[in-house]
Amino acid sequence: MQEACLDLCRVKLRDQQRLERVGYLEEYPQYPIRKDGRYGTFTDVVPRGGNAGGGGQPGWILKCKGWETDPNSYIYFTIQDTNWVRTAQAIGKPEWAEDPAYATPEARQPHIFDIFAEIEKWLADKTKYEAVSILRKFEIPCAPVLNMKEIENDPDLRANGTIVEVPHKVRGSYLTIGSVMKFSDFTPEITGSPLLGEHTDEVLASLGYGPEQIAKLHAAKAVDVAPPRAKQAPPAKARAAAPAK
Repeated sequence: MQEACLDLCRVKLRDQQRLERVGYLEEYPQYPIRKDGRYGTFTDVVPRGGNAGGGGQPGWILKCKGWETDPNSYIYFTIQDTNWVRTAQAIGKPEWAEDPAYATPEARQPHIFDIFAEIEKWLADKTKYEAVSILRKFEIPCAPVLNMKEIENDPDLRANGTIVEVPHKVRGSYLTIGSVMKFSDFTPEITGSPLLGEHTDEVLASLGYGPEQIAKLHAAKAVDVAPPRAKQAPPAKARAAAPAK
């Protein structure tokens, strides 16, 4: 589990090395340090950058239509320098593509949040799905912020096996996360957990026990394992009457 989480932090490890080499990270909110003191200084560790994506590309979570009542009406929007011209076109600011105040990452960074504010104005009349549908045509890296119900019912996550429905002999069907490893010639089979004692006879037989011996073990309840009961707290009166140590 630790290794899986660290794999998601590989960009932050790269950021740490960048910080140690040059002393700052351009795409984080702490840079540049403005005269009004809005942003703090860098220490020797990668800062917690809020919604900042890191990795050299400015990104932020932006409000979409309906954000006032829906805490998930947001998209994550990344500004890539290689795609800046199309980004400016997509958000209705084509003049930014050639404007010296916006044309380069260095020029944009001092007012990056002003740029994000303008993008939010463009998003104001669009749902997160409508916005992503438009922006993807311009090859802009973006994605909707999904709540758990949307994840549960997302057709793409169902289709690619990320969310799978698993049958259970007692509890019925339920949803779980499928295998994260997917290959063209490998389709993992996701099955429900076995019932308590479901494979007892099979295991005993594999150990050399015959049918009569297995039957005797069942009769003696030597293999009938029941789930442990949760320990109950003593009654309130009994606790109150217990002498203090």
